[in-house]
Formats: sequence, C-alpha cells, structure tokens
Amino acid sequence: MRRSLATRWLGAGLASGLAVVTLVLAATDRLALYISPSSNWFAISMAVLLLVGAVASFALPLGAEDDHGHDHGDAPAHTHDHGDAHHPHGGAHHHAPDDDRDHAPAAMPARGAIVRTAASVTGGVVASGVVLSILLLPPASLSPESAAMRDTGAPPLFAGADLVSLATHGDTSAFGVGDWASVFATATNPRVFDGDPVTLTGFVTPGDGGAFDLTRLVITHCVIDAQVARVPVSAVDIPERGQWVTVTGTVRAASDGTLEIDASEVTPIAEPKDPYEY
Repeated sequence: MRRSLATRWLGAGLASGLAVVTLVLAATDRLALYISPSSNWFAISMAVLLLVGAVASFALPLGAEDDHGHDHGDAPAHTHDHGDAHHPHGGAHHHAPDDDRDHAPAAMPARGAIVRTAASVTGGVVASGVVLSILLLPPASLSPESAAMRDTGAPPLFAGADLVSLATHGDTSAFGVGDWASVFATATNPRVFDGDPVTLTGFVTPGDGGAFDLTRLVITHCVIDAQVARVPVSAVDIPERGQWVTVTGTVRAASDGTLEIDASEVTPIAEPKDPYEY
C-alpha cells in the first residue's frame, strides 16, 4: 500500500501540483515571471491536460499500476526428471555437496536492492521538495544577484545584424535594454546613433565605462535561458546597486568608438510587474 501511494504521489500528485501552480500563475497574470508570454498558450493547455489525466487516474484502483497483466495462475511447477535417460548409471542426478552452485552469494542482489531503494527515495524526496517549494513560496523574478552570476561579459546572443540595421534606419523608440545592448556591442559605425533619444527601464549594476550599467534579463522561452543585457549609463547621481530605475537620456558615441547613454534623468521605481524583456 505504501509503495502504491508513493508511486501515485510521484506521478499524478507532483504533476497535478505543477499544473495547479501554472494555472494559478496564469490567472493572476504572473506566469511571465517564469516563461515568455508567447508560450503561455502551450503551458496552460498542458496544465489542463495534466489535471484531466490526474483526475482520470483515480479511476484506477490503488496498486493497479503494479499489475503488469501477468497471470501466473496455477501453472504447474517445472520438474526435471533426468532419470536414466541422461545418466547412464541410472538413478537421480545428485550434485556434489561442495558444488559452487549451491553456495551462490546472496549479498550482491540484496546490496543492489538497497542502493536502488535509496536512490528512489532520495529522488522522490528531492522532487517533492521542489514541487512543494513552488506551491508554498510566493512567485518571484530572478534577482540582480542572479543576473550578476549569469553575466559572462560576452555580447548578447538574442539579436543580430538585422536589429542594428533597424536601429540605423528605423524607429528606435520601442527599443529596450536588450535591443540597445545588441546595438552597442555590434555597431560598426557608432556615430550613426549619436544623439538618439532613449527612455529605458532596468536595474542598476556596477559599470566598467559609464557611471553604472542599466541591466535587464532577456528571455527567449523561460527563465532558464535568461541572458543578461546591459548598457553603460553616464550620470551624476548613481543609484544603489539593484535599484530599478527609468533612465531618460541620449545615446552618445565616445572618441574611442564606444557607445553610452548620457542620462538627463534617472528615476528610481519599484520592480515592474513584468521584469523581463523578450
């Protein structure tokens, strides 16, 4: 009975917990803390299917999942009568008292079963802890500290030459931190962007060239693939590290060909409801 309950919990139980969390986050408009809004339809539909499957699983009697359909019934036991056909000297075949087959070690199978049981229990506890923490803890975005850990210093990989071309010839008013980070890192003619007005929102991280870096996490599908985007900002007053701000200013090209934002106003704000860019 305990084994059947554990199997049911690790299967339908944990899946149902994740499905409920997904639907609650979607209903409270907080699913974007974990996945891109473009994937909402897939996550919600899969959560509904999981719940339907979990409810349907209760029609299966507890313990039935261990029945593989093998009906051994009253099949006769296998008997081996070697008789005289196999032994020319007649009589039943007798093994020698010290035959190795009569002394096969039983410790190895028992030890293997213990290891498998320990691994199963450990995996079940870890999986249960993860799901229960998701159920009990309030949803939260990745922190600035997480962004610092993910920042490799390499140019962002979520945009390419087409974005730089758009920035050169098109309207950049809708560009976010991720868009400008790509432009700053890949522009071959930085002076083209000199004087472009910007209004950007992000959180403060220590900068290399400017007074600070305006930073944002950009995700493609979910927070697992989040990449760090940052642009240098030149400002008189430097907000506290990790503080969310809205920066209004102008893109400036330095004499060495690098780009930065010359801030005319830096306004501290609360963390946005949707803290990521996509």
